[in-house]
Amino acid sequence: MDLIKTDFQVLDERFRRVNGDEWTQRLHTGCRWTEGPAYFPAGRYLVFSDIPNDRTLRWDETTGQVGVFRQPSGYANGHTVDRQGRLISCEQGPRRVTRTEHDGSITVLASEYRGKRLNSPNDVVEHSDGSIWFTDPSYGIDSDYEGYRAESEIGACHVYRAAPDGSVTIVADDFSRPNGLAFSADESRLYIADTRQTPSHIRVFAVAGHGRLTGGEIFATSDSGGFDGVRVDSEGQVWAAAHDGLHCFAPDGTRIGKLRIPEVCSNFTFGGARGNELFITASSSLYTLRVTVNGARYPR
Repeated sequence: MDLIKTDFQVLDERFRRVNGDEWTQRLHTGCRWTEGPAYFPAGRYLVFSDIPNDRTLRWDETTGQVGVFRQPSGYANGHTVDRQGRLISCEQGPRRVTRTEHDGSITVLASEYRGKRLNSPNDVVEHSDGSIWFTDPSYGIDSDYEGYRAESEIGACHVYRAAPDGSVTIVADDFSRPNGLAFSADESRLYIADTRQTPSHIRVFAVAGHGRLTGGEIFATSDSGGFDGVRVDSEGQVWAAAHDGLHCFAPDGTRIGKLRIPEVCSNFTFGGARGNELFITASSSLYTLRVTVNGARYPR
């Protein structure tokens, strides 16, 4: 385990209350491109993707060891843990979103839209109504590096909602490369990163009934490469992974601070017993530190 000096950069006085461990731990390294961390409180472990190596890894909090959780993984990218403690995964290889049941069996939640295969599902969140919302850029079919090269059947990159009854609908269709997404704590807003815009930005939508989105104005722009994973904390602040670390935005969209990481950040999640431990996937490594904010708590 390596230690690096934690580097919080204050850009606005509102960020001064955000602090944490003096040292950030690098829990694991040697991957090709890490992504999709998801923390399981009941088991005290974290799963995360090493996409080009077609494997999902597992870090055990009780032992500090990292082992293979699943290989091949379907070139899995983003993951989340649903409200019943099951793993939801975006599999770029077979171009589908799946759920790992408690007995280890796999249920396919979404693989096509109107008879056409999805591109390569990227990141995923769950709504309290049981629906699964996910982004579908083309990274997994653009080359053989993190999936299988193929032509897009749909011809565009959208954001989708998979309802509990299995129906799949488009909720946003005007993105270039939709990527990370996160609900506000009350699920009234949905933040979605668009990686390939110049500059890369996060848009915010109002969430209406029956899975409808309105609005979509730009909430924040990146000053360091493309935005990737997005999370919301207990203060309503929006965090986003970027090339120089994690950027933190106030609810009004002001960039108030950064947590700098020495590798290009792809994604992150809040975990630990109190939801105040950041687990960060960045290039070849997995990092962690405990901070003075908690991840947002969502309705059950």
